[in-house]
Amino acid sequence: MTPPTDLVVRHSRGRPSLPEAEVKQRVFAAATELLASQGYAATTIEAIAKHAGVAKKTVYRFAENRDEVIAGIVRSWTDALESDLQCEPSGDFGQRLEATLNAIARRVLSEQAVTMFRVLTGDFPGRDALLENYTHNGIQRGRQLLTEWLERQSDVNAVLCGNAGLSADVLLSMAIAEPLRQMALGLLPPLPDGDIQQRIKAVSMVWQMAAAGQAVAQKA
Repeated sequence: MTPPTDLVVRHSRGRPSLPEAEVKQRVFAAATELLASQGYAATTIEAIAKHAGVAKKTVYRFAENRDEVIAGIVRSWTDALESDLQCEPSGDFGQRLEATLNAIARRVLSEQAVTMFRVLTGDFPGRDALLENYTHNGIQRGRQLLTEWLERQSDVNAVLCGNAGLSADVLLSMAIAEPLRQMALGLLPPLPDGDIQQRIKAVSMVWQMAAAGQAVAQKA
């Protein structure tokens, strides 16, 4: 059997090579599709390479094993989110909060992210390792990024935020957790087809009201 063509070295045949980031995304997409359709056990490095149309050595450039591929997939979402949150949106605090929650939603409510979450709801050998990767690289890192964003808002007196970590937990629970559950169950399509704009607006409004009430109470 002819081995898969390594997409990055196509230039040797006179065809243009693909950018490294594009190849990496192709590998990640292939791994996610295999997880959803065939399960964790079948998502081997060899299967990922074949599904992505690349050589095994290409996959090994990005990860030493299957678990590292999965960790890389999840971390790619929070890497993108970290970049998003460095670009401070304009407007008052409520508008900035909405923009920030929408940025988070775009990453963690995408079709790829919802597929990963749906896989995790099952029971299969290797689930603990997959869950650990998802928790460390996704949930915990995403919470930390939002915590740091809230702390920056507090530092410039945009909002009173006594416990930024707890506030991040509450915001993520209200704005992201329930839509993710509905998407995993097939009750709501993943973004960008799904629409949670009204939910995010409501969460922002409720949170601002609570923060304003806390500020009044502290002054009393």
